Amino acid sequence: MNRIAAIVAGALVVLMLLSSTLFIVDQRQFAAVYALGEIKEVITEPGLKFKLPPPLQNVVLLDRRVQTLDSPESRPIFTAEKKSLVIDWLIKWRIAEPRQFIRNSGADIRNVENRLAPVVQAAFNEEVTKRTVIAVLSTEREKVISDVRKRLTDEAAQFGIEVVDVRIKRVDFASGITESVYRRMESERKRVANEARSTGAAEGDKIRADADRQREIIVSEAYRDAQKAMGEGDARASALYADAFGRDPNFAQFYRSLTAYKASFRNKSDVMVVDPNSDFFKAMRGAGPAAAAARK
Repeated sequence: MNRIAAIVAGALVVLMLLSSTLFIVDQRQFAAVYALGEIKEVITEPGLKFKLPPPLQNVVLLDRRVQTLDSPESRPIFTAEKKSLVIDWLIKWRIAEPRQFIRNSGADIRNVENRLAPVVQAAFNEEVTKRTVIAVLSTEREKVISDVRKRLTDEAAQFGIEVVDVRIKRVDFASGITESVYRRMESERKRVANEARSTGAAEGDKIRADADRQREIIVSEAYRDAQKAMGEGDARASALYADAFGRDPNFAQFYRSLTAYKASFRNKSDVMVVDPNSDFFKAMRGAGPAAAAARK
C-alpha cells in the first residue's frame, strides 16, 4: 500500500509539473513569458505552448482585442471665443507592442487607461482652444477628431498601444452660458433671414421693373406697327380713291355727296334746317339714274 501511494503521489507530482509547463494561448490574447522577472518571449500565435515550470518561467496573458476608453468626467474646455464647452469623447485602442506595454504599464489594462485618459483630454483641450464654437460644433468637427488622433499617435507608441479610432460623443455648452449662446445664435439666424428677405425684395423689385419696361417697349412697338399699318392702308386707300375718282370726276362728286348725306342723316329723328336750293342737295336734285338712286 505504501508503495502504491508513493507511485500515485509521484504521478500527481509529475502531472502537476507537466501542467505547469503547458499553457494555451487564445487567438484573442498575447502571451508574455517571464524568466526571472524579465520578458523572455512574446507569443502572438494561438495554440498549446511550452515553458519551464515556475519559478523559472511565468506567463502573463494580455487581451489583444480592441478596447474602449470613455472620457472619465465632463470637463469644460474654453474655445477661441472664451466660450466654455463640455465634450464627452471615446477612443478605441489595442495593444500593438506587448513588451512596451508591459514595461510601461504592467499587465493591467486599467493602468494604461488611467494614464491615457489625461493625454486624450489634453489633446482635445489644445485642439478646441484654437477654434470657435461653430467650428467645433459643425464646420471643423471632423478636423478636430483627425488632429486629436494624429497627436495621440506618438503618445500611444510610448504606451505600446495603437489608437484605432477617436470619436466625440457629445458637445454641449456649460450651463452658465447656454442661454446667452442660444440668444446669440437666434440673433444671428434672424440677421441672416432679414438679409435673405431684403435680397429677395430687391430681386423682386428688379424683376418687376424689368417686366414693366419690357411691357412698355412691347406696347410702344405694337402701337408703332399699328400706326404704320394704318398709315400704309390709308395711303393705299387714298391712292385707290384718287385713281377711281380721276377716271370719272362726276362720280367722285356724287360719291362725296352720298358720304356727306350718310354722315348727316344717321338717325330718323335728326333735323337739319338747310335751304333746299343749296349745293348740299345738288345730288338729289339732279336728273338721271344717279339722282334717282340718291333719292331712294
